[in-house]
Amino acid sequence: MPTVEIGLGLQSDKGAGDYAELARSAEEHGFDVLTVFGDLMYQPPIFPLLEMAAATERVRLGVACLNPYSLAPYEIAGQIAALDLASRGRAYLGLARGTWLGAVGIDQQRPLTTLEESAQVVYRLLRGDGGGYEGRVFRLAPGTTLRYPVHRPDPPLLLGAWGAKGAALAGRIADEIKVGGSANPAMVKVIRERLRPGAEAAGRAADDVGIVLGAVTVVDTDGNAARARARAEVAMYLAVVAELDPTLEIPADLVARVKELVDAGRHEEAGRLIPGDLLDLFAFAGTPDQVAEQAQALIDAGVRRVEFGTPHGLSDRRGVELLGSAVLPSLRRTRSVAA
Repeated sequence: MPTVEIGLGLQSDKGAGDYAELARSAEEHGFDVLTVFGDLMYQPPIFPLLEMAAATERVRLGVACLNPYSLAPYEIAGQIAALDLASRGRAYLGLARGTWLGAVGIDQQRPLTTLEESAQVVYRLLRGDGGGYEGRVFRLAPGTTLRYPVHRPDPPLLLGAWGAKGAALAGRIADEIKVGGSANPAMVKVIRERLRPGAEAAGRAADDVGIVLGAVTVVDTDGNAARARARAEVAMYLAVVAELDPTLEIPADLVARVKELVDAGRHEEAGRLIPGDLLDLFAFAGTPDQVAEQAQALIDAGVRRVEFGTPHGLSDRRGVELLGSAVLPSLRRTRSVAA
């Protein structure tokens, strides 16, 4: 039976040296994947990823996700090529349409076409295909190829998506699909069915595409403090993800009130409005035993990877240490293919 990967998702808001320290600790504790988010106005994720590549030997490394609106596909190809070279073949590429880009004046037209064509351009460049490409959004003139060595022509592709059309695209072209901001086991079945039409159109099974769920994580021996911190974190994106999850019916007045308080900068007060059962669907939060129980539910539902996201604990270092020493050892990390 396949072994489920466990990953850490890191925000790119730290200083030089901090990423290497966290990466070494994560690898020593047995994590399989280190992801850096590509969120608006944070450090470019290539910086922490290259630092972590130099500090590790085994873990897979990638960004979730780059977007083809603020970064051209040839630049994306260059960044994944650099990471794959630095890590000696441990890189993966994460692509998504991106979020909040309106704040910097970027219009996101034709998102599915843009994603698919950007992937086409990236992988043609990595393969050294000089035959040219003419899409609706992107093009490569014949003879346009990278002018530097590439470690691998085909690092794995992850697409970030919740919706049916994005999932179907992942089913056709991706190795993995990530549902960011969710810890809800019921979403695993939903996403598998959404990616199935695309997978079958490409002549493969829906199970060939790995499903990744990741969310805010706060673990501490003081479970109440951990859950209070997680509530404040989840409050910041509840209004966005709540309407994406078709398995839930959340009162509109609750979402509106949480958003109103967040917009006023009252995050802790907003978080206190989120009931415990709802928190558990959008974050991993509490004691190591509580977090392990949540992760196990996702494994049992059939994910290929569980990703514990920032801030990990009341501090990053303490959170990574507890996840590695107290959560990972208690997980049963095999799943049936039919899960």
